[in-house]
Amino acid sequence: MNTSSKHIILGAGGAISRVLTTELFTRKAPVRLVSRRGFSLGGGEAAKADLTDAGQVDAVIDNGAIVYLLAGLPYRIAIWREQWPRIMKNVVEACSRKKARLVFFDNVYAYGKVDGPMTEETPLNPSSKKGEVRVEIATYLMENVKAGNLNALIARAADFYGPFATKVSVPYLLIFKRLAAGKSAQAMVTLDTKHSYTYTSDCGRALHELATAEDTYNQVWHLPTAAPPPTGREFVAMVAEALGVEPKTSILSKVAMRLAGLFLGDIRELYEMLYQNEFDYIFDSSKFERQFQLPPTSYREGIQKTVAFFKQSGALK
Repeated sequence: MNTSSKHIILGAGGAISRVLTTELFTRKAPVRLVSRRGFSLGGGEAAKADLTDAGQVDAVIDNGAIVYLLAGLPYRIAIWREQWPRIMKNVVEACSRKKARLVFFDNVYAYGKVDGPMTEETPLNPSSKKGEVRVEIATYLMENVKAGNLNALIARAADFYGPFATKVSVPYLLIFKRLAAGKSAQAMVTLDTKHSYTYTSDCGRALHELATAEDTYNQVWHLPTAAPPPTGREFVAMVAEALGVEPKTSILSKVAMRLAGLFLGDIRELYEMLYQNEFDYIFDSSKFERQFQLPPTSYREGIQKTVAFFKQSGALK
């Protein structure tokens, strides 16, 4: 692939955008950061666009570019239903017109509750309203791929932790931040199920590898994620060790979260996703690891680096 292609990040400013941008800067790739407010970072070109506006999306995508769709929307099902299909349609049509390659960063909501490891071949069988939206947009994208309208790939990650993952990161809010403040780490429903987490810096490296290879498009990839996954209790213990504090814990029960959801919108929106905590949540990234021979960062190493990053950046005291 032409290494001089411009890398255009739609939805710049979030954790994955930042680690990807850092990776691209390291490789001296030309980068355009697209966001509503004109987010800028280092030597990247900043551009403003509302992704729900087809004309604005078309204006920021260059011919032959590599486009990353990393957008995040407010965690409200009404917004997801209304805006995600429009965003995906605008981006697919613009990439098709401009002969640009598209990398869509996705989560695992479309799989729903899975008995065993999630792989790229796991059927789409959502257990939530948000999962239904993810199925809709992923299906639309791959139907356009099959029709020959564009070259694109879907890169999925488990829940993530790591550098830059703060505001919308459950591990940061419930574990890292609380333990660092001398409080008990909180777990939703239980501490004893296994739960995979993807390290953000691994996402940045892997997205670049996928985007610039010739044989990765028109399929689904799981981004590198350490195995075996720890239980909630084990994850808390590793964070406490890195912070040098006691691994104190408390549990947010389903009943407590349902009651809190009557008054707090964020909790109400999270409630339908609790199946990811009630049951083992195991994410398999062996396809990527075999293809690229790039092992994921271990949990202990990733957590230690995350604590160091948060302390250096002021996210933890």
